[in-house]
Amino acid sequence: MTLETALRPWIDGIETGHVDPLPREPFPQVPDAATKLVVRVEEGGRRQVLVVGPRTRASYHTGERRASCVQVRLAPGTGRSLLGVPAVDLVGRVTALERFSAESARLLARELRNLDLAETVGHLAAVLPALLSDATDPARTALLRAGVEAMKVRAGHAPAQVGAVARELAVSERQLRNLFAEGVGVSPKHYARIDRVHHVLAHADTEPWADLATATGYYDQSHMTTDFRALMGVPPRSFFTGLLPRATPCRTG
Repeated sequence: MTLETALRPWIDGIETGHVDPLPREPFPQVPDAATKLVVRVEEGGRRQVLVVGPRTRASYHTGERRASCVQVRLAPGTGRSLLGVPAVDLVGRVTALERFSAESARLLARELRNLDLAETVGHLAAVLPALLSDATDPARTALLRAGVEAMKVRAGHAPAQVGAVARELAVSERQLRNLFAEGVGVSPKHYARIDRVHHVLAHADTEPWADLATATGYYDQSHMTTDFRALMGVPPRSFFTGLLPRATPCRTG
């Protein structure tokens, strides 16, 4: 069993990165419904253990510092169990892990600060089951994740309507929205919008615009363009030809 597989009940993915040299061109931080745990080591040794909340819209940045990092995408519901706050309170925020009041968060922050980056994932696999087993409501988490899956774009499947998902899960639309606010941070509808934009970003160079709009669940290409502009700040053609909004310095808090 790989370390990522061992962490699967609590995470949706792991990324490692190294910024060197600093990017000369502006780079986007695209909308993202995930809450992420980021361990970052800057040039000179400054270390941060950060919680990066969901981003509802894109922002554009230039780099300031060379840094290496491990970025862990928390699965829906994990952030609430680990941090002791609903995910909606994290939207648009970057917060040091040790600032959360939950004992599990403070303990994990102390431990991660003293590890090499290469040891981060293995340590999470060793400690997360014990930290989260008592804090997680399995039935509620399973319901949330079923709702999340239904709102995703995947091959041959556009996001379902919120009402249809609520009926399928035998909850009211209000209950479904509350589940998403607590465990994801954004509404089911906004989650679907973000996921559709991700699908456009991933497939725009291989599919005609009109076909991509249909496959992604938009009414038509005009609807796709309008929604993309709302979340990314520019229409698709501008984004993919490098006509981006004005960039600001990237800050980590």
